[in-house]
Amino acid sequence: MQHVSGMRFALTGAMLIAISFGLARFAFGLFVPQIRADLELSANSIGIIAALPLISFVVISIVAPVVTKYFGARNTTVLSAAFAVVGLALMSQARGPILLGLGVVACGVCTGLMMPALTAAMQALVDRSIHGRVSSVMNAGTSIGIALSVPAVLLLVGAWRYAYLSFTLFAVMGVFLAWYLIPSVSRFRPTAAAPPPKITARQCWRLLSLFLFAFAMGFIASAYWTFGPDLAINLGALSSQQSGWLWLALGIAGLGGAIISDLADRNNPAITHALMLMMLTTSLTLLAASPSQIYLAVFSALVFGLAYMSLTGLYLMTGIRLLPGRLSMGPVLAFVACALGQAVGSPIIGLLVGKFGYADSFSMFAAAGVLVSLLSPLYPGRTEEETEAFDEETGLQAAYDYQLQDDEGEPLQSNHPEQAKENAPN
Repeated sequence: MQHVSGMRFALTGAMLIAISFGLARFAFGLFVPQIRADLELSANSIGIIAALPLISFVVISIVAPVVTKYFGARNTTVLSAAFAVVGLALMSQARGPILLGLGVVACGVCTGLMMPALTAAMQALVDRSIHGRVSSVMNAGTSIGIALSVPAVLLLVGAWRYAYLSFTLFAVMGVFLAWYLIPSVSRFRPTAAAPPPKITARQCWRLLSLFLFAFAMGFIASAYWTFGPDLAINLGALSSQQSGWLWLALGIAGLGGAIISDLADRNNPAITHALMLMMLTTSLTLLAASPSQIYLAVFSALVFGLAYMSLTGLYLMTGIRLLPGRLSMGPVLAFVACALGQAVGSPIIGLLVGKFGYADSFSMFAAAGVLVSLLSPLYPGRTEEETEAFDEETGLQAAYDYQLQDDEGEPLQSNHPEQAKENAPN
């Protein structure tokens, strides 16, 4: 087993994440107005359909580490991209809610498999000294994919089926990309690494706090992800082309999320959490208050994208820190919690929109966000003992450094093949 170039792996991972998370998952909200009009779906139906890929994502995320272990990183990423091909193709041909629902479920499976497979390959092939940098580049793929979905709206006005066909072609490219550029390896654990410590009662409480905060954020954000462009078009009378600028702004702003989450770890995570969550709720109220003003609507998307990606980065970092030695649990916990929150929130916001309208429904979700932000002092940041143990080391790279430790509690300094204990390589 040989190391590969960190930049090459990061760029490959970013492209695959752009396809799976950006196009197959988060682009859906951008096309909701066109899909609703063409298929004559109610807001309640759209809310339920928007929850389906999140549910399949959660279910698959639970078994993804096992799938990756036995099938290897290459085969799992190929399988993930294949699910994206199937899901996006089904959505492009949907004539009713059933086929559309099956398509989004397949896209959810795609996202549930992709990140664990890429993480396993990174841990086996990329030197640990740059895991944080590589992970940040890969995570940026989500924002890139969201931004890439915008030209389809601008060029294919009212032709959402052709847009999804174009996404299907990107997913086919992802299959070949995964096959030729992702090495055939499985997750491994260096023999020099100490076994993970037992999870204490205090640790369980902090993990529960993280889970609840991530769940709440996903719940609140579901309003924007599912009905943001739909609100701008139906309440603000913006055109489909104009609503596309919201997702472009969201994707561009999301690229700053990694920087904010790293700064949060250097300062006070609880304060940053409160600030970002308040920004998230502000984006909801701003869009609901002035949907007809294109510049304010785009600004709301900028605020939402920066806040959402910053919070998910903060949750990722905290999850890794709270579960040292458990490579398959720490990074997954926060994403599962966010997805569950969105899965619960999507049908609820759909029901509220159908009953109370867009403005009142978004205001209700924003009020919930304000209440949760007030609880941010309870966010599980670093304890005094952890601060002393890690000295001045902060950020995502520091979290990865301390993920694997030796018997003396110090981070492992190398990642050489002779220290690796392979698990079913392919």
